[in-house]
Amino acid sequence: MNGKITSSIQNSIGTISFYHSKSNSLPSQLLNELAETINKLGNDDNVKVIILMSEGEKAFCAGASFDELIAINDFETGKNFFMGFAKVINAMRKSPKFIITRVQGKVVGGGVGIVAASDYSFASESASAKLSELALGIGPFVVGPAVERKIGKSAFSEMSIDYGWKNSRWCEQKGLFNKVFLTIDEMDKAINELSASLSKGSPDAMKELKKVLWEGTEDWDTLLENRAGISGKLVLSDFTKNYIKNFKENKQ
Repeated sequence: MNGKITSSIQNSIGTISFYHSKSNSLPSQLLNELAETINKLGNDDNVKVIILMSEGEKAFCAGASFDELIAINDFETGKNFFMGFAKVINAMRKSPKFIITRVQGKVVGGGVGIVAASDYSFASESASAKLSELALGIGPFVVGPAVERKIGKSAFSEMSIDYGWKNSRWCEQKGLFNKVFLTIDEMDKAINELSASLSKGSPDAMKELKKVLWEGTEDWDTLLENRAGISGKLVLSDFTKNYIKNFKENKQ
């Protein structure tokens, strides 16, 4: 699989990191492990705040694993794959702890959904983002509710239809990133300061505030499963198969 999920707890701060050799893309196994780890730290009384990050200084997340996508040959397998992103987003939504994302580089597709599902996000100036799902013929259906909630319908429509790169300042202006920094060192200093401050706060107050911030999303278990079904059907199309095949051949 060439990937891993790691976690640690220090001074009431839980840190979750994911890695994959192909630009931190996310196959099903990693998605499931990530959701489980978020749930685990969210329910740990020793944790007051969670930092979600990926390894390396390049891409934060390249989204869905193309190797896995091109191998999907039936609806249930397709739906189950996209349910991986649904599980991660719902785990982040339901976590009683605030989740801070550290976006050190480019973020694509499902990765944008993960950033949008966080409660606060820090990014480096090089951290551009795009929703490229329409180009693949599948559309940003599973991540759509999280992205739309974060940046609004108009900006979500722009990202979905005009699916080129949006630079970090655009993402900051629209609210996908809360703060953007010139360097990774400056970003990490700000993350450490905020997480340390939150680690000294009242867990009950933060839990109640998180509930308020996520009001209106109570139907997402069903909604995201339905959206996973749409993508699970579309990923079987010849259009998507040919797109991924050509993409992979051009990358070699």
